[in-house]
Amino acid sequence: MTALNRRAFLATTSAAMCGAAFNTNRTAADEPKGRIHKALIGIPNEATLDAWKASGFEGYESQDRAATPEVAAAARKLAEKHGLRIHSVMYGWANFNRPDKFKADLKSVETALRVAADMGADTVLLVPCRIDAKMPEAWQFDIRFDEKTGHLKQVVQGDNGPYAEYVAAHDHASDAAVKAVKQLIPIAEKQRIIIALENVWNNLWVLPEFFHNFVASFDSPWVRAYFDIGNHVKYAPPEKWIRTLGKLIVKCHVKDFKLNADGHGGKFVSIRDGSVDWPKVRKALDEIGYDGWASIEGGGLSPLEGGRRFDLILAGK
Repeated sequence: MTALNRRAFLATTSAAMCGAAFNTNRTAADEPKGRIHKALIGIPNEATLDAWKASGFEGYESQDRAATPEVAAAARKLAEKHGLRIHSVMYGWANFNRPDKFKADLKSVETALRVAADMGADTVLLVPCRIDAKMPEAWQFDIRFDEKTGHLKQVVQGDNGPYAEYVAAHDHASDAAVKAVKQLIPIAEKQRIIIALENVWNNLWVLPEFFHNFVASFDSPWVRAYFDIGNHVKYAPPEKWIRTLGKLIVKCHVKDFKLNADGHGGKFVSIRDGSVDWPKVRKALDEIGYDGWASIEGGGLSPLEGGRRFDLILAGK
């Protein structure tokens, strides 16, 4: 696999946040060292925030990416009233690899960066593209790529002919994403908001070293990774993703995925009901010195039950 781009490990910002320590029955040597803020995702109202606060959450990630300045300011005030913080804005999917969508989506992300600043957040989650060409199964990938261009050299061992369309679409999407993000960096810097890139089943950068190279290629403290713990279980264990991405990780989503019995494919489930080895994940986060926010995404748990399971994860259990 292509060597990691070491420049990324020099990227440091003020995005890491301090949180509350968690008491466990473990020895001091075994106790998790990183401080992680518990969060949820949504557009909450007063009653929702009451329930979240009572369940031990410290903030949330807003899904209102196009809020007016007045609405954003009101959301921030409401969160602060409950002793909570809006730590991020979820932009989600963009279509930078579609020429007919590029300008509009670029403008839309600029708006999300402004919204995040108005809400008192420090990141915008951005999935820059998606491709749908025929691709290998998760267990078939054996990626080789050009570290400078990010272009694929191969996706599987042997004959790559069946995946030529995928390779071409991937290279085009990478180029388009780079072009867009580079245009967004000055706006992000002006707003003091980090562009947190995520690859969420968008069929791009599907192995840890590959995604690391893409994020690190911007060589900017305003571009980092938003890592979803459950999104890529089918490609590689989350702890490997965490150790590979290292200091590039600025935020995390807490999600679980249950692999099928043969290890091929599976489905998303509530946290701690799937194949994620949470003690290994917690250890890996400690190893990279992660201090920051982690938001539960999906799973259908009540805030109280989600908070209880989250606390077990934070305790390294």
